[in-house]
Amino acid sequence: MLRSGKVGLRARHEDDIPTLRTELYDDVVNAARSEGRPWRPITPGSKDPRLVVDDKDEGHVPFSVVELDGGTLVGTAVLWGIDTHNRTAHLGLGLLPSARGKGYGTDTVAALCHYGFVVRGLHRLQIETLSDNAAMLRSAERNGFVREGVLRSSAWVMGEFLDEVLLGLLAADWKPHSKNR
Repeated sequence: MLRSGKVGLRARHEDDIPTLRTELYDDVVNAARSEGRPWRPITPGSKDPRLVVDDKDEGHVPFSVVELDGGTLVGTAVLWGIDTHNRTAHLGLGLLPSARGKGYGTDTVAALCHYGFVVRGLHRLQIETLSDNAAMLRSAERNGFVREGVLRSSAWVMGEFLDEVLLGLLAADWKPHSKNR
């Protein structure tokens, strides 16, 4: 398990799936804001890749996010679009509604940076998020990500176009937090 602050990143467990489905993916507004594609319902028992892990896909590494104190599931995190030639990847996360506002996002981004830079030897990590996602912007910037641009009206979300912010972090600029690694 990767640890950072109050959270750990671990492999997805089968018993995580019903909670993630109900609290993240069945929430139409949350899913529409985070997916980059229209929401659609997930059939129970589906092998939907947002929930069920394909261990053969080297370019997509999903984690379940848990509280270190007690092991409670608090969300999901992913390193995706991993490009081993250019040594780059994107990262993302989704926290359950009950886990938001507790600093778990910042700790999760830190753990994903550790995984990307130390474990995978990547050179650059990137985040794309909606411009009104203050929590993700704050979590990214607290971990050293720099705003590199705004993609104007690039995301169609629930009936309107929204701007996206592009953030990047280079391995050379990353300042890892040493506690709990």
